[in-house]
Amino acid sequence: MKIDGIENGIVLDHIKAGRSMLVYRYLGLDRVKSQVAMIQNCVSHKMGKKDIVKISENIDLDLEVLGYIDPGITVNYIKDGKQVRKASLELPEKLRNVLRCRNPRCITSTEQELPHIFRLADRERRQYRCIYCDTIAKKDEIRSMLP
Repeated sequence: MKIDGIENGIVLDHIKAGRSMLVYRYLGLDRVKSQVAMIQNCVSHKMGKKDIVKISENIDLDLEVLGYIDPGITVNYIKDGKQVRKASLELPEKLRNVLRCRNPRCITSTEQELPHIFRLADRERRQYRCIYCDTIAKKDEIRSMLP
């Protein structure tokens, strides 16, 4: 299978195999007017298998969300067929409205307009805690209400 390169846009590379659909949904790429290509289970010498997402337009990306979904993602910005910038991601220190606090006693349960903010508590375990009630978020949980 051959997927051509893009002239201008963004290539999300080194996505863990099987996570590209989550990236697609969370970034709202279904609402983008430009072409989007998702390549799943590509052979990778470094990772074994990986996913790739190509967007033929420069859009604003939520790098915090991408870093939470998969901190190994590489973001390549392409202009005139050449890579002009490359960004490597890592787990963000804070997440805002990405995770939802599941504690029924948390203030976010009664005050609906409050943002759900979590801070990184343990990088090795990928563990985040609610800043209001200190509840630990479930591993790899993404807020159920997508934007």
